[in-house]
Amino acid sequence: MSERIGVIGAGILGLAVARELARSRGAEVTVLDKEREVAVHQTGHNSGVVHAGIYYQPGSLKARLCREGVAMLREYCAEHALPYDEVGKLVIAATRAERTALRGLAERARENGVPGIAELDALGLREIEPHAVGVAAVHSPHTAIADFPAVARRLAADVAELGGAVRLGRPVTRLRETGDQVEVRAGGERFTFDRLVSCAGLGTDAVARLAGHTGDVRIVPFRGEYFALGSGAKDLVRGLIYPVPDPRYPFLGVHLTRRIDGEVLVGPNAVMALAFEGYSWRRVRPSELRRILSFPGTMRLVAKHWRTGVREVYGSLVKRSFLRAARRYVPELTAADLVRTEGGVRAQAVRRDGSLVDDFVIDTHGRVVLVRNAPSPAATSSLAIARYVAAAVG
Repeated sequence: MSERIGVIGAGILGLAVARELARSRGAEVTVLDKEREVAVHQTGHNSGVVHAGIYYQPGSLKARLCREGVAMLREYCAEHALPYDEVGKLVIAATRAERTALRGLAERARENGVPGIAELDALGLREIEPHAVGVAAVHSPHTAIADFPAVARRLAADVAELGGAVRLGRPVTRLRETGDQVEVRAGGERFTFDRLVSCAGLGTDAVARLAGHTGDVRIVPFRGEYFALGSGAKDLVRGLIYPVPDPRYPFLGVHLTRRIDGEVLVGPNAVMALAFEGYSWRRVRPSELRRILSFPGTMRLVAKHWRTGVREVYGSLVKRSFLRAARRYVPELTAADLVRTEGGVRAQAVRRDGSLVDDFVIDTHGRVVLVRNAPSPAATSSLAIARYVAAAVG
């Protein structure tokens, strides 16, 4: 009899894990998700950037799995005729003071094995992005864009073709490990698995509580808001234009991103959401907010970074703050060029001491594997993370 494995979460990561378990182990896999469609949350609200591995600490899971994942994703998209375009990325130093950090970024990228990295001066960067300005830049020509929801749908089809099932509209309400099995109640149905993997994203903490393994980190949801460039301004950006990131945060700051559908996004900021699926200021769930704020790490995080938090909230409420950030790199932009568009929510793990967890975190407890932290570049790395998780399942 085939091994029965359950996967909670029908985002790109959960579906990639399910496919890998069915493909490499011959397991009978069932994916459970509370939504009626796949890729509804982080996958469906993703900017679509396939990260090359520039930013991540050498030797970290992020660095390794991102580089492995890029190659796997590129091949997967080619195999299934899914859109994938190497538009390239410029990380721009707007001031001389940022040059040192920019050089360090180039060194880190090379250490991570990112191909084609070039350091450019002010004239060189304009050859790549004629409407951009800055004193220097790092160019990553192989950074790409893709359609992650389309990838997720293809992965779901793969799972079905391999004999698995994607059961949507089934929120998990009970989870119990009993000897050599894991019992799960979802959508009023009872499932019994030999192993269970949680790739629940914004629902990570809820699943961990059901499993009895709350741990010392919690998910704090951060909403990222975007504007899109109007049709008259889209040609001002050829590919991807990013600032030099602040090393204190895992967020990359407001940048300009050409999407696979031709749209150009400006953003995101990073404001703490008032619910795990708090896609706007109006989306408030008091019980979830109490849970978020009652975790000691949340308030310690706020105490450490309240000034940055105030700036991010201001940016959320005042359009000209976004415009100012974007004009730092593309000065031709005007307020009329920016049109508010859909944002997303990032599931960011925070430690009890208030520090942000930067690397991927995957824990195993008996027959249950919990993916506790898988923010960007998780979509890029999804096929490689799936292979890593499949090994962790044991």
